[in-house]
Amino acid sequence: MNELLLMCMIAGRRAAIPASQVQSVIEIDEITPIPGTPGFVRGLTALRSQALTVIDCPVALGLESSGEVSDQRAAVVDVGGHLYALLVDEAYDVGEARSEAMAVPGGFGSGWQHASLGMVETDGGPALVIDVVTLVAGPVAEAA
Repeated sequence: MNELLLMCMIAGRRAAIPASQVQSVIEIDEITPIPGTPGFVRGLTALRSQALTVIDCPVALGLESSGEVSDQRAAVVDVGGHLYALLVDEAYDVGEARSEAMAVPGGFGSGWQHASLGMVETDGGPALVIDVVTLVAGPVAEAA
């Protein structure tokens, strides 16, 4: 496969974001809340005078919030011409996928199943590859 990936931790799990979709990795200092937005949208932050919508990745996966945001890292991605900052626990390396994407094993939860392109082997072990567009769209609504 040999696709370059930004290796990160999201909700305590090894994850990877296709590097071709990542514009930069930044530290988030301050977020301005936006009234009336879904819970996975933390608010807005700025990068070089551009507004970024901040996405709380764990909440977008249907998990609990990552909590405090001060000095937290985020991957900046462009989806449909709009910039998003994807909050991650840690962004620590760029590496290659050493295998084709495999189905996400059971036990990871429906959020990971929904927002993942699959699991790949990397030099640091297996990682879930994030589908950025799906993650930015937020969690799947549960049936009533």
